[in-house]
Amino acid sequence: MSEKIVVIGAGNVAHHLVPALLCAGHDVCQIYSRSEASAIALSKITGLPYTTKIDDIYREADIYIITISDDVIGGMAKLLKCPDKALVLHTAGSVHAAVLAAASSRYGVIYPLQTFTKGRDLNFAEIPLFIEGSSSEVLKQVRAIAESISNIVTELPSDKRKAMHLAAVWACNFANHMYAVGGKILAENGLDFSLLRPLIAETADKVMEMLPVDAQTGPARRKDKGVIGMHRELMKGKHTRLSLYNSISDSIAEMCKVANSEKQEPEEENFVELTLW
Repeated sequence: MSEKIVVIGAGNVAHHLVPALLCAGHDVCQIYSRSEASAIALSKITGLPYTTKIDDIYREADIYIITISDDVIGGMAKLLKCPDKALVLHTAGSVHAAVLAAASSRYGVIYPLQTFTKGRDLNFAEIPLFIEGSSSEVLKQVRAIAESISNIVTELPSDKRKAMHLAAVWACNFANHMYAVGGKILAENGLDFSLLRPLIAETADKVMEMLPVDAQTGPARRKDKGVIGMHRELMKGKHTRLSLYNSISDSIAEMCKVANSEKQEPEEENFVELTLW
């Protein structure tokens, strides 16, 4: 493919996106990053030239893909010097596409719905990409790029993409934090995090086949006040942890109550609950 691409940023997203673009035959000509260490690391993987100076970003590229932190995308768009007809994209879930208008009238979004960590192998073709374009002509070009690297491409306007990002934060970032809290509790009691892994795997497997509200188990789901009280006692002095436990337990109870009401199903009674969880 003849279009020259500059990738702005060398973080987790870029470490997966750039190899995917190269594998699809795109001409990525330069990487820019404020962090020389990150730029060097990505350059070693891809063999591409890099710069850490904004003024040295290649100015004759056809496409600029911004993969930096959400909060600084707008600022980068204002600083980016590129051809008038260049296509400028960002990969963020929570940032409106229009912030890129400061860089070019031809702008858009390719948002990959995935958690990225350097060194983790991912099949980019299986990652859902949500796209947007400032015009129908731009959207067509954005779609062509997206479909060259992924088999799952969906057009999504900025407001819906923000909702998708919020859902992803709950389902991924917050869920992972729950694992971290569980691991901390185990460590405080001389136990290893690996003991939780089979439980985590089964929980994730269940929601591949059923809705999370239907897969929900546990004391909050059963309204098991005795167990909840015992847990609260164990967390005395851990104010943040206790507050989090109470808020999540209340949310589970309310969501399950609404789900049962919508299905017109009776709520389970505590005394007939025989399962471990």
